[in-house]
Amino acid sequence: MTRRRAIAWGAAAAALIALWLCWRKLNEFPPDTTPAGAYLRIAYSLGVNDPRACFAYLEDRAQHAAYTIRDYRRKASERIEASYPEPERSRLLEEYRAHAMAEDGADVWVDMAVKQGFLARLRRDLSGIAKVEVTGERATVETARGTRYAFRRRDNGIWGLTLFTAELVAEAERAARDWDVVEKAALDYERAR
Repeated sequence: MTRRRAIAWGAAAAALIALWLCWRKLNEFPPDTTPAGAYLRIAYSLGVNDPRACFAYLEDRAQHAAYTIRDYRRKASERIEASYPEPERSRLLEEYRAHAMAEDGADVWVDMAVKQGFLARLRRDLSGIAKVEVTGERATVETARGTRYAFRRRDNGIWGLTLFTAELVAEAERAARDWDVVEKAALDYERAR
């Protein structure tokens, strides 16, 4: 190889690397410590059919509720397994199985998101960002379609979507009430033996 060819190849390689770095910089998301960054990560996750990744961008209360649901359903399932007679045992274990067997809160979120239509609701309304309004610990992302999504700054600085918090918290409260009923019934079954 001649010296001119080596220089030409080196220049071409340097130009390709520079183009790749520019393309990569232009295609980066804003940080998830901004409402726009969190929103775009949710949109991207849904676009690549990875709803589990959206869990990281729910507000803290929603995430805690998902873990609470899992914990209560697991505890109730263990108590049902130990104390309930058939066919009640099988029926309740099947009803609680998805959440009781969940690895973590993200699995509970995905199950509820599919069954209750959260994903369909998000996919229908997600579009480009028209504007972002930040007021203290709260922010609103308005899309090009006019849909408004509320976010709250989480303890770790990441912004979390608040859209599903009420439903997750309500389900966590239901799981806690169900646990009380399961425990009382289990004690009754044990006394009847």
